[in-house]
Amino acid sequence: MEHWIWLPEDKYPARQTTKLSCMLPGGADNYTVVLFAKRYDFGKRPVVRARFRVSGDTAFMLFADTHFLFRGPASVGGDFLYNDVLRREFYATEYEMTAEECPDMERGILPLSAIVRMGSVRICEYSRGQGGFMLEGRVFFADGGEEEIFTDESWSARLLPGLVSPYVYDGSAGRGERVSAERKTPPVPTVTAPIPPCEERALPLENEGRIKLTDEKKARKTFTLDRIYACYLDVYAETGGPVKVTVSGSELGGSEWSYDLRFAGDDVYYGMELQSVGELTVDIEKESDVPCEIGVLLLASNFPAPTQAETRTADPELDLVFDVCAHSLKYCRQTHHLDSPRHCEPLACTGDYYVETLMTAFTFGDMRLARFDLHRTAELLRQHDGEMFHTSYSLIWTLMLWDVYLLTGDIGLLSRNAGALGLRLRRFAGYVGGNGLIETPPNYMFVDWLCPDGINLHHPPKALGQTCMCMFYYGALTAAAKIYEALGDGAAAFDARNKANMLRRAVTENLWDGERGLFFEGLNTPTDESLIGQWMPKNVEKRYYRKHANILAAYFGFFDDETCRAILRRIIPDETLGEVQPYFMHFLLDAVYRRGLRGEFTLKLLEQWKEPVAACPKGLPEGFFKPDPGYSFDHSHAWAGTPAYALGLAISGLKSREPGFGKISLSPSSLGLAWASTQIPTPFGTIKVFVNEYGEALVDVPEGITQV
Repeated sequence: MEHWIWLPEDKYPARQTTKLSCMLPGGADNYTVVLFAKRYDFGKRPVVRARFRVSGDTAFMLFADTHFLFRGPASVGGDFLYNDVLRREFYATEYEMTAEECPDMERGILPLSAIVRMGSVRICEYSRGQGGFMLEGRVFFADGGEEEIFTDESWSARLLPGLVSPYVYDGSAGRGERVSAERKTPPVPTVTAPIPPCEERALPLENEGRIKLTDEKKARKTFTLDRIYACYLDVYAETGGPVKVTVSGSELGGSEWSYDLRFAGDDVYYGMELQSVGELTVDIEKESDVPCEIGVLLLASNFPAPTQAETRTADPELDLVFDVCAHSLKYCRQTHHLDSPRHCEPLACTGDYYVETLMTAFTFGDMRLARFDLHRTAELLRQHDGEMFHTSYSLIWTLMLWDVYLLTGDIGLLSRNAGALGLRLRRFAGYVGGNGLIETPPNYMFVDWLCPDGINLHHPPKALGQTCMCMFYYGALTAAAKIYEALGDGAAAFDARNKANMLRRAVTENLWDGERGLFFEGLNTPTDESLIGQWMPKNVEKRYYRKHANILAAYFGFFDDETCRAILRRIIPDETLGEVQPYFMHFLLDAVYRRGLRGEFTLKLLEQWKEPVAACPKGLPEGFFKPDPGYSFDHSHAWAGTPAYALGLAISGLKSREPGFGKISLSPSSLGLAWASTQIPTPFGTIKVFVNEYGEALVDVPEGITQV
């Protein structure tokens, strides 16, 4: 049984519950921050290490004395749907500390404290509906003994009334009364997260982020970072009088977010909301004549990355593209993959996380986060009978499941998620109409971040979304057949392949224009009125020929390789077929690679990244083209970073011949450059490839990998 504590209900009856998600009507709810603490005294028995399992609802920071240890919990994941329903899985984090992090342990003292915030602030945060903090663990002594510790009524609890709302602090409100914590029983216990907490490091700021005021009453200081980082903000004040501090930040300049902080004396403010920061402005206003010093600390946060692989070429502009893509990926890897630290979207955005997972294969090589994302998404599918907000993204989950298996060789990954896969496929089979096509889905989203004729491809009508949805369904069925074959389920594999073949025939018969040699994007037949809603617009009469469906036809191999190559050669230079944003460029670059056209098109396509990256080397823009004039792209969006995958893949010519890198083949190419090199992290070590313009290659393959 877990040991949870919170504020005593008799003293704080209004500080007990909160909404399950800030995406529910009204937004963030009952914002409450509590400081829990206990000083363990083991009678001078030196402690060599302590191992904890920790969770909190909704967010927490754990300290040993004044030393910050880590924050959590790992994200539930979640979707844009069913946020009024309690999630089934919440997570605890395991952590082991030594006396190096807390010297008091050598004297038999273990002072622990936690700042816990109830209430979700970002849309990737989820609550069980009530506040709580849980720590359980074991302390190991130098004499070989052990002792169990856990949160209970012996811990103190102190409401922090100065923390008024997510971005407002009033130090004059005091620190609240210290009371005994009260035991609580949460509605859902935790599962131990299979990932470590994120790493945090202080970014270098001018004068270490310190700003002093003596005679002057006001001051403004702007800190410009070398790149855009995912950060938490800490602010400390040394003052004998009241001081107002406004900290505003953005990715490229201006004020996208702001903290209003008021200090009444020496104090520290710990920010608990992840922000995307490229520039920070601090405004200070003294309300007395007493000198003061304000210090700002930006803590860059990312999932641990023990390996940092690189791709390098004779083209320094291309190298910069790779570096910026890898940088943005690093800071989108938190306790789940993020679309960007500016948006902090939930696991609903599987298309983003699929691209990021493949980018990881040529950068950090650590699939722990991808495995966990797959599991959490499967939990969403199981909980909601195979339904997710983005229909195409839920199909991409199947592609991600298969590819992570190829990268890891973890057959358990497939068996653990087979049930969720079955739910998803059964739901999609119900969307198939009498013509054999996807006809009655809840929506056709997501295609791309574009608005042809003012129609948003985020949630397009049938005429702009049906063919792509059918293509993704075909890809999911073929991936599912391979998954079932790997699991030894021949009947399920046969059924998936049979459905895929029938779908391919229906798509070719109904959506292929033989005269033009192109697929069009969907039928113009009416959409059933019962389906029309916010995310399903009425159909339009115009027939659309665009690149997207044809890219997917080549990507999934709808025809033989020669026909697919002809489609790619037809669409790539044709500007009349519209634009493609960086997200969908992932499928185009992979289609080029799969159909043997890497030497012909890879560098030409990657040219599109050079101008935006040169214009802003601090971070990766969300798109090449604004979907509408008023839209503001973020510059921390890793879905746009597919060059970090596509370039290394094209240079190495890597093909998996056995899951988990047991057997591979390599066919190095410089792609027409004077030279090119890439590194591929694997469970056996790093594959290294160097190749020059004459095709002469040096390849270093770690022991344990068979090259065929």
